[in-house]
Amino acid sequence: MQAKNIICLWFNNDAQDAAKFYAETFPDSAVIAVHEAPGDYPDGKKGDVLTVEFTVMGIPCLGLNGGPTFKHSEAFSFQVATDNQEETDRYWNAIVDNGGTESQCGWCKDRWGLSWQITPRALSDAFNAGGEEAGRAFAAMMTMQKIDIAAIEAARRG
Repeated sequence: MQAKNIICLWFNNDAQDAAKFYAETFPDSAVIAVHEAPGDYPDGKKGDVLTVEFTVMGIPCLGLNGGPTFKHSEAFSFQVATDNQEETDRYWNAIVDNGGTESQCGWCKDRWGLSWQITPRALSDAFNAGGEEAGRAFAAMMTMQKIDIAAIEAARRG
């Protein structure tokens, strides 16, 4: 990869599957290269897939098959800004229906444990409006798992 800053994501030997899913799900995403281990390592053998270079919506990433030692947490998430309910539903459903789990306030987790914020621009716009309008949108969001844009817009109007 040519980028100076790359996000390295630790996987339990399934980085290639994750990268393939991201490439199939999100635009401007691709699997760039797959590299095999040149020798044995603590959680793998020579010839196993060690790293996978990929992009997620233009963001360069490296998947490292490091084994079960480290787990993903909500301390890191991909935040995807969506333009409408169809796009929001498409990404949310792709992640959740592929073995992921729903959470609150537009957050979900993929089957590899990575957190995603599927955030409609309408929600960000509501927060940016400030004041009571933002407060009403925030209160509405707090009751949701996947964000319902129509409900956010209704809350903005009061």
